[in-house]
Amino acid sequence: MVSNSIGGGLAEAQVQIPSNATPGGYKANDDLRISLSPKPLLSDETPVVGFRERFSGILAQKVNWATLRKICNEWIKCPLNMVLLLWIICVAVSGAILFLVMTGMLNHAIPKKSQRNSWFEINNQILNALFTLMCLYQHPKRFHHLILLCRWKPKDVTTLRKVYCKNGTYKPRERFHMMVVIVLLHVNCFAQYALCGLNLGYKRSERPAIGVGICLSIAIAAPAIAGVYSIVSPLGKDYDSEVDPEAQDQILINGSNRRLSSEKRFSFASRNQNTTIEYSPVWKGGLFDLWDNIVVAYLSLFFTFCVFGWNMERLGFGNMYVHIATFILICSAPFWIFNLAAVNIDNETAREVLVLTGVMLCVFGLLYGGYWRIQMRKRFNLPPNNSCCGSPAIADCAQWLFCCWCSLAQEVRTTDYYDIVEDKFCRKKTDENSQPTLTPLPREEGSVPFRSSPTSLLWNKPGLSTLGAEKSPSSSTKDQFIPDRRLPEAKEEYSSRDADDCMKPPIWPSIQRE
Repeated sequence: MVSNSIGGGLAEAQVQIPSNATPGGYKANDDLRISLSPKPLLSDETPVVGFRERFSGILAQKVNWATLRKICNEWIKCPLNMVLLLWIICVAVSGAILFLVMTGMLNHAIPKKSQRNSWFEINNQILNALFTLMCLYQHPKRFHHLILLCRWKPKDVTTLRKVYCKNGTYKPRERFHMMVVIVLLHVNCFAQYALCGLNLGYKRSERPAIGVGICLSIAIAAPAIAGVYSIVSPLGKDYDSEVDPEAQDQILINGSNRRLSSEKRFSFASRNQNTTIEYSPVWKGGLFDLWDNIVVAYLSLFFTFCVFGWNMERLGFGNMYVHIATFILICSAPFWIFNLAAVNIDNETAREVLVLTGVMLCVFGLLYGGYWRIQMRKRFNLPPNNSCCGSPAIADCAQWLFCCWCSLAQEVRTTDYYDIVEDKFCRKKTDENSQPTLTPLPREEGSVPFRSSPTSLLWNKPGLSTLGAEKSPSSSTKDQFIPDRRLPEAKEEYSSRDADDCMKPPIWPSIQRE
């Protein structure tokens, strides 16, 4: 028996020597090496596998491909994400072609220098237009955030915290840190506008390289610094124990008051007979029922952007002016940018393609209204339209794309038809015939809440028969000048009833004029 200590453990093996082996032919080293090997201690471990198998095993354990595929499918269904993905693809393709041309990797495919210069300028202008459009679309919202930051009211603070603060909570010196981030984002936009002006205002041979380099560096560095700053600064950290003594308490108090007020309004809407929550609301009229409200139809036709922004703010989808400015830029900026970019391109075919692209992007800008129609339908549980490929989202976008004015008028009519309480549509106060309650005239002093329908409960009350006799002191003084009339007789006949307790109309001959 041979015993040996291996790694703190004791391994024991038996060396067997064949009887026919000579002492000189016995390979003691080989037998000892095999018998004293630590393999018996490691016999329970899995066998050694290759790098590829191990890497595949790690991916199989830590990446759930089915879940990832489901997340991607849900993400791509959002129209806004579709547009963002298309923008990324265009930037990637144009950037790759520009890089290949600059590095000379396409010299064999494009042997002429003039052709390479043309390809360089085309892709440069495309990239410039894409990044400029993105800045234009984001700038109204950034201006709005700057205004909120300067105004710094409790409601503004809450809105800014949701955007720039982690978990939307209070951070130390949050106003200063938000200002840094917002200023950097504005610097990014203005640097991109300057770069766009250099690319559109100068030909490639006359374009100042120093100015392009400075503007490009600032346009890239500013958002990158803003992103890093929002993470490493207090805006991206948790401060559970700290409370803002000036703003946080006020916001909490105001928030609780608003919540209680909302609960009161919500409970009132639930209990009131004439204002109830509509759990299955419908669109007010069809898509082409413009005559239901001709004023809304004309306003939607001639003031599309203003009416759209106004309606979005009523529905609680953001600031009216931000929607107006963004919608105008989406539907007009591509035309001007791509047409100006085509001026510096010598290739006639590429110039026509750029012009056509600008026009098409302006037309597809109407999908901005379709996107918010989808949000309106989902929030207020409006009935979907499955006429386009069985997808309500496609139908909403198609309605805005092919009949934007009709869609906007329908949305405005629907918003007017309901009251909005706690992101819910509620029925407005109406009588039994779906007619609005008539407000008493000033001379009636608001004493009797008349309704437009004579079949309402007010007319069936027995007390109505004594309405002429039971007057208020103020009204009795006004009737002093009226000569004596046969009011008791009229009252008696007016209040007379049949056997089945039905009211009878007054008898005309019995009413005498003085």
